[in-house]
Amino acid sequence: MSNTPNTADSGTASTQRQSLFKSNLPKVRASELAGRGWLNTGGKDIKLADLRGKIVLLDFWTFCCINCLHVIDELRELEAKYSDTVVVIGVHSPKFVHEADPVALAAAVERYDVHHPVLDDPELKMWREYTARAWPTLVIVDPEGYIVAHMAGEGHKANIDALIAELIEQHEVQGTLHRGSGPFVMPEAQPRTLRFPSKAVALENGNLLVADAGHHSLAELAPDGETLIRRIGTGQRGLTDGLADTAQFSEPNGLALVPEDLRDAAGYDVIVADTVNHCLRGVTLATGQVTTLAGTGQQYLVGGPDNDGRLTSPWDIVWSPAASKFLIAMAGNHTIWSFDPHTGEAAWYSGTMNEGLQNGGPDESWYAQPSGLAVSGEDADERVWIADSETSALRWLDANGTAHSAIGQGLFDFGLRDGAADQALMQHPLGVAALPDGSVAIADTYNGAIRRYDPATTQVTTLATGLSEPSGILAVSSPSGLELLVIESAAHRLTRIQISDELAGQILNAGAHRTQRPVTEIASGDLELRVVFTPAPGQKYDDRWGPSTKLTVSASPENLLLDGSGTTVELDRTLRINPDVPEGVLHVTAQAASCDDDPGIEYPACHLAQQDWGIPVRVTSGAAAELTLPLLG
Repeated sequence: MSNTPNTADSGTASTQRQSLFKSNLPKVRASELAGRGWLNTGGKDIKLADLRGKIVLLDFWTFCCINCLHVIDELRELEAKYSDTVVVIGVHSPKFVHEADPVALAAAVERYDVHHPVLDDPELKMWREYTARAWPTLVIVDPEGYIVAHMAGEGHKANIDALIAELIEQHEVQGTLHRGSGPFVMPEAQPRTLRFPSKAVALENGNLLVADAGHHSLAELAPDGETLIRRIGTGQRGLTDGLADTAQFSEPNGLALVPEDLRDAAGYDVIVADTVNHCLRGVTLATGQVTTLAGTGQQYLVGGPDNDGRLTSPWDIVWSPAASKFLIAMAGNHTIWSFDPHTGEAAWYSGTMNEGLQNGGPDESWYAQPSGLAVSGEDADERVWIADSETSALRWLDANGTAHSAIGQGLFDFGLRDGAADQALMQHPLGVAALPDGSVAIADTYNGAIRRYDPATTQVTTLATGLSEPSGILAVSSPSGLELLVIESAAHRLTRIQISDELAGQILNAGAHRTQRPVTEIASGDLELRVVFTPAPGQKYDDRWGPSTKLTVSASPENLLLDGSGTTVELDRTLRINPDVPEGVLHVTAQAASCDDDPGIEYPACHLAQQDWGIPVRVTSGAAAELTLPLLG
């Protein structure tokens, strides 16, 4: 079987739909839903029998994962469109230890406006039952309780829409479709000044400007960090420019002050990373005027000569004097971008879009959801510090744009351990701040801690613990010395931490962890890797600007693969597995772009399906010599 792009007509829409929802799968009944508990159901448990007659979409997710958050946003429109026929069930199968905490999960469900029931699956029981291998994985169950589709990654909204329409038509004819409301129960919202704040900046007047992500707005607070002075944005999710009382954001996260000498020419004072809108916004503080600077409101797609100006989940932004530009933590595709306030151009700066921890030049480095930025040093000694969340790492860029690592082991290793930086561990950090003595403070988010890295000694210490998902840090002066203003996101507040002059911190070691997922047994020697992708009905592979698919493969340890690593356009590849390496992780990244196949459409809609897999494998005699991954299948 070959997945080489083919733009030829592949048959009628009916034939394409059939391949979509049957997908060569045997007719298998969906496993019963079971876990530690349910959220968004009013306290009730849900059984599949309760959902008979409905189309059920199971979304296997974990709240650290940017691809999973993209899918939640993709599903909003479908949930509204098919509210009387489709029930979406989120199955939360955690990657990090913190994500297995039921309190943290409840906060995440509220934070990301999840408007469907969520099953808590802390031991990954449902993950195994439904043979998931990646976050996110989507499984569709028909009204009779049979699995009809199984797919991984994001970008499947068009496929799912077509599949649902076909299932509705089929089961209405059969009389097996039951229309009506689903089991979702909206939890009661608690009034708060801040709701899941993310980052903050100190203004010249002493006030604080906070990215109030859960309120889809910016909050200007008095110096006490509590008194609300004004709000910029209506508080409703949207993308609207205008004055403070009409502008709209969608989960803004990062903030950066424009250097004073550039503000008149730029026409704004603050830049906002408006994450879910995939935009940068400019704010004029005197008037509260909000203007879109970059991004279209649609997520970046691979393809096209200039990408049509789209961004993907910008999470933080910082001014780099060495680059004379703002640098952007583009969490959505694991890269660093730049924004030039003189020209208004947003452009790629560093990173290959592969997810992982790999250092090197701009076209060699790999990141994993960079989520926090800070700058230290000047001119040739400048360092841009990066909280690289999914690798639980502290990274930095030199003035030439070359990536280095200070702390971090990779995608699957994390913990809370101080000491030598090459052995230190964190857990999904989201924020970073440069301190006056040249050291760096890190918001070690899922450990609830503030950590410190000293470049002079390459030692890591802990400055504070017991915090509730700290996501940003400001270093501020106070009458008693240096303070850290910490944005405690899950506690909906700003917290001041007094720092001693020595800044030494305490040495902690709470142990190391590795992401626990089922191990796939594979044979040594030749292993046939197949990534299955099928364009949605009425679409074709998009090869207008070159190949529409890309497959990248690597391994940890590297010598697990004797042959087959690297990047190609074909989605099938023969790997050669080293018989002398008993176990490891295969890293697979796949992308496939498709567009409307109708010459009558002047501007065809295009869609990108993409997924990163990290598959723990064990080399076993007699095991399978084939590994199939459903990008859509």
